[in-house]
This record gives sequence, structure tokens and C-alpha cells, in this order.
Amino acid sequence: MLAAAVSALGLAPLYGAAQELIQPIKPPAQINIGMVELGKKLYFDPRLSKSGFISCNSCHNLSMGGTDNIPTSIGDKWQQGPINAPTVLNSSLNLAQFWDGRAADLKAQAGGPIANPGEMGFTHTLAIGVLESIPAYVREFKQVFGKDKVDIDQVTLAIAEFEKTLVTPNSRFDQWLLGKSDALSPQELAGYKLFKESGCVACHNGPAVGGASFQKMGVVEPYKSTGGAEGRSAVTGKDVDRFMFKVPTLRNVEMTYPYFHDGAVNTLPEAVDVMGRLQLGKKFTADENAKVVAFLKTLTGDQPNFALPILPPSSDKTPRPTPFSK
Repeated sequence: MLAAAVSALGLAPLYGAAQELIQPIKPPAQINIGMVELGKKLYFDPRLSKSGFISCNSCHNLSMGGTDNIPTSIGDKWQQGPINAPTVLNSSLNLAQFWDGRAADLKAQAGGPIANPGEMGFTHTLAIGVLESIPAYVREFKQVFGKDKVDIDQVTLAIAEFEKTLVTPNSRFDQWLLGKSDALSPQELAGYKLFKESGCVACHNGPAVGGASFQKMGVVEPYKSTGGAEGRSAVTGKDVDRFMFKVPTLRNVEMTYPYFHDGAVNTLPEAVDVMGRLQLGKKFTADENAKVVAFLKTLTGDQPNFALPILPPSSDKTPRPTPFSK
């Protein structure tokens, strides 16, 4: 029955074409297990923040699609950030990190929030001081890196190694790509056909279904941003790069609301409508919109699933947090 419906919709040729445009998620080829376990602890440790309250997981919550589901994240002293927190899931597949691409890779990104006064509000020197005051961390760093001295390079390497493991394979769309013909419904397949033929795949392609290029937000119509982010021009200094942002991954997109760099759009149907009009000059009908949304929901893969790390206890020498009120 499904095969007949697919044939009637003209979807049979999609399988080969889809493989050329979107590839299945694969586990990382090689990881350092010791570094991953250390990085996991650091990812969840709020002591890397000035307040002792904010960890990497605060804004990139692994129980919530790798983000925080609010328009812009809350940082030190309850400061609201200027931009939406992108998902950390599958971030190793991005061409660069942050919306404006100012970090070349996960290691470069990992140190940014720690020292950002609007995020974790610490300094690298103070963060290292905290870690060096915790005997169990000192032992683990030496075991992993073979050095007596802890430094920020080791911290960011470990966090990045852990983040490489945060991939989400085995979505229903991946299953379809790998040959499971009944993994998608006729509506979902029709949604992929619209996604492909409308031009969405020009930017949302590859294993992450995005993350591989920078594109202007508002190609056909200008986007009325609710934030002050300038995009890529903040990095390059070139006016031509204003409002150029890294194309976000669409993997797990049903979980990573609100959408866009300013987090101004709360639902997938609204996001599909905005992107159709502003980027493609196309107004999707309600039926078309529903089909595209149905397809997007097939991109949700297996979420990271592991035992929460038990963080080593502070010593009497460990600097105590500075409260938000100070």
C-alpha cells in the first residue's frame, strides 16, 4: 500500500536524489574515551561559572534537544543574552561554531562562554584555579593528558571531545535513506518532495541538514529581527556579511524551538512559513506547510543517553561561588 502511494505521488526517484543531498548521521569515527569522560564532567560542572550555578548544560540542555527552549539564554547576574542558543547536538558537523562562525571548531567554542561576562561570567584563569583546587580533577587531568598542570587548552579539548559524541543517528529519515522503505508515511515523503523541490535543500543539506554554509537571513523579503545580532559581519567587518548567519541544522528541529538566531518564532509551522516567504519567495499553503512540518519531524534521531557524571567534591581550598547579587 505504501509503495503504491509513493509511486502515485511521484516520489520513487527521491531516494537516490536524497542520498546526494542529505546523508545519514554516523557516530564519530574515533574518540578518546578518557577525554570524553573528563569532558562530560566539565560540561555539567557549574563551578566553571562565576556564580557556581551555570554549566554548559544550562544553555545546551541534553534533555531538551541540546538547547534551552527560550528565545535567548540567561547568563551571569540574570543577564539575557543577545542571541538564541544553538543546539549542541550534531554540532561537530558544522563548518564553524556560533551563529556568526567566530569559532573555527568545538575546541575554540568551548572556552568562549566561560570567559564571557554575559554568560558564565568567569575568566579562564579563575576557572583553572577552581579545577586545580579539586584533587580528583587534578588526578584525572594528569591521567588523561599526562601533565601535572591543568590549563584551559586541556579543558576545551576535553569538552570538545565529549561534544563530538553528541550525535543523533537513526532518525526515521535516516532509516529511509538506508533503505527502510516504510520508515516514512506518504505525507512525510510528500513533505520531503516539497522541501527538495522548493529549494530548501540548497542550504539545508549534508548529514546535519544544515550547518555547512552562511546565508543571509531575508533574501527575498527583509527579516525584522527582534535582536541586535549582525551576523557574520561582526567577524569579518564586511558590510556585505550583515545578517549572514550559519545555516542551522534541522536535525531534531521539533525539539529546538524557538527558531532563528533571535528565537522569535515559536512553532515549526510558523518557521516554515517565514522561511518560505523570506528565503524562497514561496507562500506554502496550509496543506503544503503541514507536509513539510511532517517531514521535518522525521529528522529527530536517537538522543544522547548516558549516566549523569558524578562531579568530584570541592576541597576547602576551592574558591566559593560569587552570588548573582554581587
